[in-house]
Amino acid sequence: MPEIKNIKDLPSGEDTAAPQSATVARRSETAENLVNVNKLNGDKQLNRNTGHDGQNGRKGHNGHLTSGRLLARNTVLNLIGYGAPMTVAVFCIPILIRGLGKERFGVLTLAWALIGYASLFDLGLGRALTQMVAKKLGAGEEREIPSLAWTSLLLMALLGLAGTVSILLISPWLAGRGLNVPADLQRETLQSFRLLGLSIPFVITTAGLRGLLEAHQRFGVISAMRIPMGLFMFAGPLLVLPFSKSLVPVVATLVAGRIAAWAGHLLLCLRLLPELRRSIAWERSVIGTLLRFGGWMTVTNVVGPLMVTLDRFVIGALVSLTAVAYYATPYEMVTKFLILPGALMGVMFPAFSTGFAQDRERTALLFGRSVKSLFLVLFPAILCTVALAQDGLKLWLGAEFAQHSFHVLQWLAVGVFINSLAYVPFALLQGAGRPDLTATLHLIELPLYISLLWGMIRMYGIEGAAIAWTARLVVDALFLFGLAKRYLPGGAPIWLRTAFLAVLSLLILALAALLQGPIVKGLFLSGTILCFVLVTWFRILTPEERTLAQGYP
Repeated sequence: MPEIKNIKDLPSGEDTAAPQSATVARRSETAENLVNVNKLNGDKQLNRNTGHDGQNGRKGHNGHLTSGRLLARNTVLNLIGYGAPMTVAVFCIPILIRGLGKERFGVLTLAWALIGYASLFDLGLGRALTQMVAKKLGAGEEREIPSLAWTSLLLMALLGLAGTVSILLISPWLAGRGLNVPADLQRETLQSFRLLGLSIPFVITTAGLRGLLEAHQRFGVISAMRIPMGLFMFAGPLLVLPFSKSLVPVVATLVAGRIAAWAGHLLLCLRLLPELRRSIAWERSVIGTLLRFGGWMTVTNVVGPLMVTLDRFVIGALVSLTAVAYYATPYEMVTKFLILPGALMGVMFPAFSTGFAQDRERTALLFGRSVKSLFLVLFPAILCTVALAQDGLKLWLGAEFAQHSFHVLQWLAVGVFINSLAYVPFALLQGAGRPDLTATLHLIELPLYISLLWGMIRMYGIEGAAIAWTARLVVDALFLFGLAKRYLPGGAPIWLRTAFLAVLSLLILALAALLQGPIVKGLFLSGTILCFVLVTWFRILTPEERTLAQGYP
């Protein structure tokens, strides 16, 4: 099961809030704008049967939305949008800890978590809006998009208000006994949580507005908004520190930033779809479809993170808190690789939805290229991680820590590799409008995984937890690829070739884990990566893909 993280990005010249980022996005979207002339013009619906991206013809409405070059560029923009705030956080967090103190910083981290997981209140409607709008773009049903968008946004606003009421009601308990907050900080904490509660409707509807932009593949401006939003999440509290150490102005700054982001997304959507300005529509006929799709997405959004974090709690219960540190440190390090498939699938999810309505052959091609791209980029990195796990941890955290954790790192790295590939069928199934399949798979997995995890930890400690985590992901990937195969055209040789490469890569990773000595490891890595590059260029990449690769600087 791909790990669910919230995680979880119009022409960029419209972005007035972030001029520098918008300039970059404006250059990158020039080609798209040449194709996307007269986009939505009242009763006119454009049929782009002649769209071409230099690689493959794309038939159907809005064919440019599945252009290979557009999707590649959007993936890079999405990756930058996710990665830039993380870089800033490395520098900001130590300063915030010193300035606020550990207790206040602890409350601030809860505020960040609450903002990050506020999307659970939308019951998956943001994702449902993206899927349904992308599908209508592929089917040439643009006139139905404004009413669909307003219906989704109004539902999300109502859910956001319900979230606000919930936070306001539970805040006194959280600030008192619920979180064991020191007595002198309880008043600050209570006021901060109430402020956060007021931001919930803006956070949720921002996700819906972003989903509308994602369906139109406007990741240039999404990144132009996401980067300053992410930076402000950490830099905003720093701006308050010279004037106050209280949590209230710090959290108020975060809330103001979220409201500004909401206004920016709303402006971009109104520029993208001028029809949204004419009237606020409420379409009862789509409510059931939205709620069904969103409900299954909510199951995934709840069960997925539960399985992701459960291992550490079981280790703490059965072994020790020290063992949790030995396990969690390599886990947090190696799972950063998942940013790449997360960024790619953020782009491919609406592309798959559009493709299913327009051209399934093209969708199958995009599916294969997505799997191939992730495999080619991640395998060398995972290979080095597995081979150099002990040496790297020893250099970073010392010999004792490395001795306890390097086997864990090796197992987890293999799991991350398999999980990264599984992001593709996961996004495909949801893009095809079948989130019930992924959610049902998660519900079946949960009790089986808990039993396996419990037994493996009792027998093998933290290494057993890593083995159970990786085993679950391997089984999950097999089922996801099997389900995806039912929805795509294509012969057995393609799937057999994919399976062969996956098995061969796992055997190479197993061999890398057995190597001893820096010279042996260096020679093995050098030879393997050289062979990998040659085989990739001459055997794995098609002539079209080699031409495309040479065309990018």
